[in-house]
Amino acid sequence: MKHRISQRVVKAFTMHTPWRAWRLFPALLSGIVLSIGTSISADDSGQPPAGEKRPLTGTLRLANLIDQAYAHNPSIQMAREAWKASVENYRITTGYPDPPLMVTWFPEPIETRLGPQDWNAQISQMIPFPGKLTKAGELVTADARIARLKLDMAVKETILAVQESYYELWYIRQAKTVTEHNARLLDHLRKISETAHADDRATLTDVIKAQSQSGQLRYDALLLEALEQTEMVRLNGLLNRPPESAVGELEAPVLSLLSADVETIYGLAEANQEEILMAQVGVDKGDTKVSLARFQNLPDFKVGLFYAGIGEPDVPVQPKDAGRDAIGLQAGISIPLWFGRNNSRVDKAMAEKSMARAEKVVRVNAVRTKIRTLFFKARNAQRVVSLYETDLVPQAARSMEIAQVWYREGESSFTDFIETQSVWYNFQLALARAKADYGINLARLERMAGTHLTGDVQILTEPAGKEQP
Repeated sequence: MKHRISQRVVKAFTMHTPWRAWRLFPALLSGIVLSIGTSISADDSGQPPAGEKRPLTGTLRLANLIDQAYAHNPSIQMAREAWKASVENYRITTGYPDPPLMVTWFPEPIETRLGPQDWNAQISQMIPFPGKLTKAGELVTADARIARLKLDMAVKETILAVQESYYELWYIRQAKTVTEHNARLLDHLRKISETAHADDRATLTDVIKAQSQSGQLRYDALLLEALEQTEMVRLNGLLNRPPESAVGELEAPVLSLLSADVETIYGLAEANQEEILMAQVGVDKGDTKVSLARFQNLPDFKVGLFYAGIGEPDVPVQPKDAGRDAIGLQAGISIPLWFGRNNSRVDKAMAEKSMARAEKVVRVNAVRTKIRTLFFKARNAQRVVSLYETDLVPQAARSMEIAQVWYREGESSFTDFIETQSVWYNFQLALARAKADYGINLARLERMAGTHLTGDVQILTEPAGKEQP
């Protein structure tokens, strides 16, 4: 889903004079439309208008939600229009200044040999020094590249936000399933404890523990319900839907093992991360600013046309060419006289160039730091998933079976049975949380790298709310 300004477009911007750029603009516009594809806007592509309630029913796939966000998210639309505006700015910057027209009328005409001068008019055109507009156009092209990278960033950040919301909502719903299942189980155990207490087979402590655990589960269920509503509002906002719109069942995400090492991710990020690419454009832009500053110290030219309206002279003997209007050609040049200002202009451009280089280093270091942190979190979540899925949850389920058998046979207390059930419940929640955390951190890491970082081995197999004995 990358967006790049085509080389043909950039070449048309940088290699042609303004009037040729005008002739090439239809081809340029066609290239822009083709590069955007079907993502221009909701109104142009036949999509529902912003804010319209688009149903999300049935089993929802992450890819479908990403498609909807790409088509309707206002942040993407805003960045896209900003890029279009920067493209249009090229002709504005590289065009000649508008020629001024000045007309003077004399209430008391000025007498000349040919007669009274009633009025005059002059029009002039400023012509920048050759090469100055070309350098200015290169600056605008750099701004257009930055705007395009910001569009890329808006798209990727929106996709990442959808992924994060998807995994978080999936976890909350898995936690609700686990909580509901355990609440039913604990309610059954609570009734058993009350009956056993009546028959003097369980203590009052057992009954109170079962009741308190049941109350805690009811509180967890209410909390998860509120968290689900909050997360759905967030997801609807990313899709530009009404806040309270319903979101259907989510397809269980399938996540693969992280297969790239951290050094590889560093290289991918430096090649694909928009912040680093924008910093590099800033460095290139600094070179252009220095060249433009030197061009600005060169003179500009001015040409013009002067016309004076002459009336008939009020004299007894009129000259042969009496009353003839006057026409004159004008030519001028600006004088770059203030050398201190001119030198400061160049020094400022050099300082901005050095600042852009330092900014790139800062961004590279920041990206590497963030990658290392996300890499640790993803690896750690991956290990936690493997630990819970292969060892802890199955062991907790077996412990519940054993505790139930021992309780029936009178070899353990009812409290022991309740404790094993609580451990199994917490392990299930921890497994679902670890899977969601792995998906979120993997998505963030792939956002930094700009590409997929997984192999073919799947680590997410079954929903966390699978029924256990």
